[in-house]
Amino acid sequence: MKINNIPDEQLESQLKYLKLLSKQYPSISSASAEIINLEAILSLPKGTEHFLSDLHGEYEPFVHVLKNGSGVIKRKIEELFGNIVSEVERKKLATIVYYPEQKLDLLVKEEEDLEDFYRITIHRLIELCRYASSKYTRSKVRKFLPDDFKYIIEELLHPDESSTHKDGYYKSIIETIIEIDRSREFIIALSKVIQKLVVDRLHIVGDVYDRGPRPDIIMDTLINHHNVDVQWGNHDILWMGAASGQKVCIANAIRISARYANLDIVEDIYGINLLPLATFAMEAYKDDPCTEFMPKVGEGEVSTKEKSLIAKMHKAISMIQFKLEAEVINNNPDFDMKHRLLLDKVDYEAGTINLKGKVYKLKDTNFPTIDPKSPYKLTKEEENVMEKLVASFKGSEKLQKHVSFLFSKGSIYLIANKNMLVHGCIPLDSKGNFMSMKIKGKEYSGRELMDQMDSYARKGFFYKEGPEKQFGMDIMWYLWTGKCSSLFGKDDMTTYERYFIADKKTHVENKNPYYTLREDENICNKIFDEFSLDYEQSHIITGHVPVESKKGESPIKAGGKILVIDGGFSRAYQGKTGIAGYTLIYNSYTLQLVAHEPFSSAEDAIKKESDILSTSVVVEDIARRMYVRDTLDGEKMQEEINDLKMLLLAYKKGLIKEK
Repeated sequence: MKINNIPDEQLESQLKYLKLLSKQYPSISSASAEIINLEAILSLPKGTEHFLSDLHGEYEPFVHVLKNGSGVIKRKIEELFGNIVSEVERKKLATIVYYPEQKLDLLVKEEEDLEDFYRITIHRLIELCRYASSKYTRSKVRKFLPDDFKYIIEELLHPDESSTHKDGYYKSIIETIIEIDRSREFIIALSKVIQKLVVDRLHIVGDVYDRGPRPDIIMDTLINHHNVDVQWGNHDILWMGAASGQKVCIANAIRISARYANLDIVEDIYGINLLPLATFAMEAYKDDPCTEFMPKVGEGEVSTKEKSLIAKMHKAISMIQFKLEAEVINNNPDFDMKHRLLLDKVDYEAGTINLKGKVYKLKDTNFPTIDPKSPYKLTKEEENVMEKLVASFKGSEKLQKHVSFLFSKGSIYLIANKNMLVHGCIPLDSKGNFMSMKIKGKEYSGRELMDQMDSYARKGFFYKEGPEKQFGMDIMWYLWTGKCSSLFGKDDMTTYERYFIADKKTHVENKNPYYTLREDENICNKIFDEFSLDYEQSHIITGHVPVESKKGESPIKAGGKILVIDGGFSRAYQGKTGIAGYTLIYNSYTLQLVAHEPFSSAEDAIKKESDILSTSVVVEDIARRMYVRDTLDGEKMQEEINDLKMLLLAYKKGLIKEK
């Protein structure tokens, strides 16, 4: 937009807004300076985006991949020092960048000339930092710099190479850092700046939570990240519902944690009091071996006595869950889930269940808490357990902080730089039409349905009390398990059948037709139309369903329009996938998929300088290098520039006075 082309009527119609804007830019000079600044930023190459999904609580490989920039830091070290520094020294430098505190603690004991080591390392890190920051403005880099060393690092990153007058000045800075014993702190600061510079924006495409040991560490890492968004996964929404006080979500979250002997995350990390559940379970199931509810753990990981207690708690909370589901399903007929009410299909005397006209023998027939005449009614003891669990989940400060972050930085789906990010799928019927569902008497499908579910989930967490909150909490449970949920992507969750029926035909959970139709480019284009995406440049980026790489399955679908990036960060899926996760990297030149090999441990990475072995495949070469002006952020900046140009004209025409 050229200033002289702005019509008077447009200027006058925006005058109220421009007067507000003038408080931020009170003069022609301040508005002009910001226009020049923003126009310059638009001409910079776009920052590098990293996409990861299905972390499932596996914090160690995730944290390492974040520290090494999915291999980007190692590649930059190779590009800078490959011909002048030995491989041993390059590996050492990379490890210092990834784990500066821990690696320096080891190196200071080994280095014969510590001052010389510090001197060389600081010079190399400055050069690496300069290289990594080359596509950013000084002001943006400045935001990444720690307060203690902001001025010093900025001076060293931008030396006057056209003159030799300041050579002594730059040398003096480094020598003084070493002399006053600040080398360790300075190296740590530089390393963390480099880590931030190689990942401009981080996208987590769902499932921070599940069976892995420490989702809380992942959450804390994300909260401290400089630029991140999260597309909710089915396991995330389950914990979000639990934090909101939704009883069925609470029961599910505890059941899964018990199933994998991961109750530490509930009790020790989030401070949820499980004593009432444990006391109740030991009493109700004291003579029950709870064989079908033994936790899935490796040999020797958990003692026999502890396994027995967990199994009893596991069965107790599972039976509570099956009862609680009835209330939600009956209160929400539009969920179309009455077929999932199974407790009244059981013949408790015969120990059988009638499913779809066929009778099956139950593997477990001990149900001391069920009244066959009212199988969905909680006992007084079960009600007491749930009341205390609800209070504990809602009162967990750490869990509330993590879930608040998921709402503030997350959504069901996200459109980012012409790419659509969604954890599971876009629910379709067998004919390729968007699945529809009634919400509050109105039929929704496609984008509108996902938007409605997103909105109600927020009400379920943020509203204090009332029917809107309750429905929002119920929607969160539906997102965990409902057939029209883009997070779940199946027709049913056969939890009861898996526990109680031996016939595996009853365990089948059919995937949404999307998963077969997604290879059809016409179907992809239909989805693109629904979400206002570009046929040629857009992609759908999902996780949720592990890609069986070892069987030759490709994560690239529909001629490159769909990218599935669940490669098995969770150890439980690595036998199936054959790898240990994907990172999708989108820089100004290419879109590339990085496959990671299994990560041994952070301790090995520090001591042995072992890294995650990663291989890259270029999914797409960008025909023309992308700049900030080509991104969503660039579009917003252009709007700011246009507004500032109108403000500038208003100043010049005297419609607004400079202050």
